[in-house]
Order: sequence, then structure tokens, then C-alpha cells
Amino acid sequence: MPNIKSSKKAVKVIAKKTEENHELKARVKNLIKSCEKAIANGNVEEANKVFKDFQKNIDKALQKGLIKENKVDREKQRLNTKIKNMK
Repeated sequence: MPNIKSSKKAVKVIAKKTEENHELKARVKNLIKSCEKAIANGNVEEANKVFKDFQKNIDKALQKGLIKENKVDREKQRLNTKIKNMK
């Protein structure tokens, strides 16, 4: 445990940011699963709605540096292709 006041604060800030980053990555993973489930059920409207939300969150994760750009592009392309093939 740090003794200096600024170091104590830094520990708290880092813990908070780590938790926020973890939540964002988990949200992205859950949205991928939700979109896959909607595609499997053949629900085009639900898949499009979830995909739009997924894009917003994965772009935010990319902007924060939590996910690499190539992975973001790959995941978007895979889901978008699956949705287009449903129609």
C-alpha cells in the first residue's frame, strides 16, 4: 500500500478505470452473443438493433485502446455478413 497521498489516489483511480474498462469489454462480448442469438432465431429487426448498439460500444472500446483495430473490423464484418445473409 502506498504512503504518499497522490499514490493512494492513483490506486483508486486505476481501480475505477480498470472496472469501467472491464464492463465495456464485457458489454461488447454480450452484445456479440445477443446478436448471434437474434440471427439464429431469424429475427432481423432485433439483430439490426443489437448490431447498431454493438457498433457503438465496440468503437468506444477501440477508441479507449481496449480492443485492436483489426479485431474490431473483423467482428463487425462477421456480424454484418451474417445479418445480410439472413435477408
